[in-house]
Amino acid sequence: MASKRYIMNAGRTTKQGQQINIGKDSPEYQAIVGTITMHADDMREAGIVSGGSVRVRSDNGEAVFQCREGKVPQGMIFVPYGPPTCRLMGQTTDGTGMPTSKGWEVEVEPVSTPATPPAATEKPAPKL
Repeated sequence: MASKRYIMNAGRTTKQGQQINIGKDSPEYQAIVGTITMHADDMREAGIVSGGSVRVRSDNGEAVFQCREGKVPQGMIFVPYGPPTCRLMGQTTDGTGMPTSKGWEVEVEPVSTPATPPAATEKPAPKL
């Protein structure tokens, strides 16, 4: 399926602020900054399932996120600031010292998940 363009806004979340005490390397924090939020109708149209992986591509780079549906306007996605978001940012700061993080036009596409190989069958150990 072809990717579709959306307006991406990044920001900090209260959950992110709570997790900072645990540390940015914690699995909980990484899950927060690695998850984008999309409108349910946009997800259906793009063939994205809640909890599925998506590739987000900007003019400056790309990153893979987990996607969940949420309360965002159609045509927009939201992602908390973090290392994956930084891969999408350019170096231009417009004199503010921080790259622009609101109103980016990005492409979003589902990431194909490889089929899970069948479980290997183990033979019981011989009785001694």
